[in-house]
Amino acid sequence: MFIMASLRRLSMKTMASGSLVHFTTSRLIKQHTVISTDHMTPEIKLHLITPSCELWTANADNIAFKDPFWAFYWPGGQAVARFLLDNPQVTCGLRVLDVGSGSGACAIAAAKSGARTVTANDIDPVAATAIKMNAALNSVSIDVCTENLIGKSCHKWDCILLGDMFYDAEFAGLLFKWLKNMSHRGKVVLLGDPGRQAFKNIKDNSLTLAASYSLSEESNLENRGFTDACIWKLS
Repeated sequence: MFIMASLRRLSMKTMASGSLVHFTTSRLIKQHTVISTDHMTPEIKLHLITPSCELWTANADNIAFKDPFWAFYWPGGQAVARFLLDNPQVTCGLRVLDVGSGSGACAIAAAKSGARTVTANDIDPVAATAIKMNAALNSVSIDVCTENLIGKSCHKWDCILLGDMFYDAEFAGLLFKWLKNMSHRGKVVLLGDPGRQAFKNIKDNSLTLAASYSLSEESNLENRGFTDACIWKLS
């Protein structure tokens, strides 16, 4: 298990200094992130890895987590969360599912916007812990699910949110086919993406542009020069 391997590495370092400290996942997250509001949705507090954190410049041998995608606020997710906060009527009263939730920001935005229930879905167990911590930071109630729900019927939910999930061409095709099926079943489907090629390759007239947001200069640098993030609705 990657988290246990990380814990062992950290424990060895502490034993070398004469003491042994037991780090839980939540303590590791607190130790290696900062609480940030420096993003497109300052209403939402998130545990993130920022340039002020040691992990920002650490190499693979010196990080406490494997692939900490949950510790970065990706542009598509920022756009989805901003859209929901600005347009609370979109999810108000609905049962919302945030797929590939990461930090849980979109789920938090849905909860703040009056959703009936909110479920944050991420298969990474460390992300699940981070989502719970971020939900507590923002005083909202969110269910967390680590089951792979892509391809499932998802009959429990009325609305599906995704941010930054179209990062691979083959996966994007499978994902979009599933999402179209969900839309055809009457679910509200909202996608956030900064213009990744895998998303741009999807040519489908059921996609409607709902909003576009300019990214900050820092976000541009972090995300290979993307300047905007868009919200798309499936119909």
